[in-house]
Amino acid sequence: QVWLVESGGGLVQAGGSLRLSCASTGRTFSSYSMGWFRQVPGKEREFVAAIKWSGDRTYYADAVKGRFTISRDNTENTVYLQMNSVNAQDTAVYYCAARLGALEITMAEYEYWGQGTQVTVSS
Repeated sequence: QVWLVESGGGLVQAGGSLRLSCASTGRTFSSYSMGWFRQVPGKEREFVAAIKWSGDRTYYADAVKGRFTISRDNTENTVYLQMNSVNAQDTAVYYCAARLGALEITMAEYEYWGQGTQVTVSS
């Protein structure tokens, strides 16, 4: 079992920055590829970014490419999402997710999920 706890959400002005963290329990964090997803009310959860278990490969949704950066620290069992130049469309609940093995961008491929953290971008 893997438990994931997100933090770092909050209110940020358009054009500003925010860093989300996702802490994981368990001794095998380094075996899990990690993803960030987001969801707004009335819409399906969507992929944001993912990082391979080894940290040497990342993938981003077009909507955040060049603005967001996913990274991980396997010694701290934590994955991060650095969000820069945010805009109103980034307002959502952000979830981190874990899957054993290769990087994936499909929600259904992820086995474990956090409870989410709210990000609100004000104009």
